[in-house]
Amino acid sequence: MLKVGLVGVGGISGAHIPAWEEMENAELVALCDIRPERMEKYSGKRCYTDFDEMLANEELDILDICLPTYLHADFAVRAMEKGINVITEKPISLKEEDVDRVYSTAEKNGVKFMVAQVLRFWPEYELLKEIYDSKRYGKLLSGTMIRLGGIPKWSWDGWMTDEKRSGLVPFDLHIHDLDFMVYAFGAPEVMYQFRSKRPDQDYISLCYNFGDFSINSEASWYATSYPFAAEFRFQFEDAVVTNEKGKMIIYRRDDTVIDLSQEATGDTGSINLPKSDAYANELIYFADCVENNKPVDKVKPEELSCVLKILNNL
Repeated sequence: MLKVGLVGVGGISGAHIPAWEEMENAELVALCDIRPERMEKYSGKRCYTDFDEMLANEELDILDICLPTYLHADFAVRAMEKGINVITEKPISLKEEDVDRVYSTAEKNGVKFMVAQVLRFWPEYELLKEIYDSKRYGKLLSGTMIRLGGIPKWSWDGWMTDEKRSGLVPFDLHIHDLDFMVYAFGAPEVMYQFRSKRPDQDYISLCYNFGDFSINSEASWYATSYPFAAEFRFQFEDAVVTNEKGKMIIYRRDDTVIDLSQEATGDTGSINLPKSDAYANELIYFADCVENNKPVDKVKPEELSCVLKILNNL
């Protein structure tokens, strides 16, 4: 049984903690946060307000880092130097040079490390990649990806709206779509970019060139309570593949429409999307790599470096 500790009991931990609790080969034994009240509802866990104390007192196999962005790399290094395998929320850092620092620490200490880039484990995006790889609907011609919402006023100490700590929209929101592009299609060239950045909002629009096709992408923190939306639309030679308004639909060239969001009926040959939790999927994957000593190759350091290089030049 893998012993797991989690540091940073903030918003995203609400997706990670239930996932760990459901896993049969792992036990979440310890939590750490500088706010003791954040841990009160998790009975049965050993709770710490000091990270070094948790590392000293617990024999952990895995540390799950759900801290603010600017703390990810330093906390990962501190844990791995203690021989602990680490999975951290995205991004690995705001600095490209931290990719080598973190991965070299993992190699030196013989432990595994992964950044939880969740779209790589999201069923709709996994299917999109499979469609592209298999050329099921011919060549990819164009794409659009959006990730839009209101400015996060709820973050602890206002860290998310502090550019030096969060990187704002490029590193908090757009990084999801850019990371998936690099993972699925390779390294792009930035053809066009526009940014409207103000103290109370941040918006970015980009066009990426992949040689045979281009992808337009938008991401925002609007200064209003704009409802969050994360969608895509990809044009292939023989179909348009969409994930919009909570539904994944394929519009084929022969005018047939495949709605992959409908509940699976159990009929043989069903191609409906699995009802799965991508946050759980990434943690299950990493735990399996640790338990069975498999390479953590779903997220590669060179891909992370590519993403950070682009974001730091916007």
